[in-house]
Amino acid sequence: MGDGEPRGRMLGRRSVLASGVAGLAALSIGLTADLDTRPAVQYMDESNVLIEQVHSQARNCPVHLVTMFPKGVAREGLPVCLMLHGRFGDARKSAGGLPTWLSDAVAARRIPPFAFLAVDGGGNSYWHRWPGDDPMSMLLHEVPRWLAERRLGGPSGQPFAAAGISMGGFGALLYARRRLEQGNPLSAAAVVSPALITSWREMSKRRAFANEAEWAAMDPLRHIDELGDVPLGVWCGTEDRFIEGTRRFIHAAQPEYASTTPGGHNSRYYRKALPEVVDFVGGQLARSRKK
Repeated sequence: MGDGEPRGRMLGRRSVLASGVAGLAALSIGLTADLDTRPAVQYMDESNVLIEQVHSQARNCPVHLVTMFPKGVAREGLPVCLMLHGRFGDARKSAGGLPTWLSDAVAARRIPPFAFLAVDGGGNSYWHRWPGDDPMSMLLHEVPRWLAERRLGGPSGQPFAAAGISMGGFGALLYARRRLEQGNPLSAAAVVSPALITSWREMSKRRAFANEAEWAAMDPLRHIDELGDVPLGVWCGTEDRFIEGTRRFIHAAQPEYASTTPGGHNSRYYRKALPEVVDFVGGQLARSRKK
């Protein structure tokens, strides 16, 4: 979608819309201290955030789980959407205003209630397997068990959706592909400023993949058909450094919803896009329940 093209035009079976989003360094809930010296569980009533630390065998290290709930609803059995953090981020920097936006949308009855779960995936992992560290396996095999133990996500504990910012957007699309390969597709995937880099020369600077072939095997831009029919939402500012790759993705994937409006790769843009992500994910949850 070019800047001069009409907004809201139809592309195949999915509509690509431009919203009123205006242009993350980091979205933080103000918890940057090492939680190893604190209780294993920390509950923040004022923002409906539950912070826990568990050991991930797949990642071979402790990880934080940050669960964000809407206020005023029963929590047991709530569906769960993953929220994957960006490069050099972590779960505790993934909440920001999400609990408030989620609570407001549920209270207004725009969407059914659900929860977000953020988990540490490594600062430069792009959510794929490294020697001795496999965040994607954690998402696919450990997260469902952790959720089921907490009576979230239904009996199987499987997240119904995935969302992500920047590197987390790359990871959310890769996760959606892996879920389809498992025969258990997502009901929605939503990505904000996804780190869809268009050249190996640029990607290699990040030292996130062993070689070009490994990157090519996971790059969402090269595997759009392998996402199947999962409803997609895509947001990116027109001044964002990843806008070229995002536009290519929008053109090829024809997502259910897409927004390319003024903004950069920063918290100002993210804080305006994420409330729309909440509504998009919740809307897809409502639609999946009617099927």
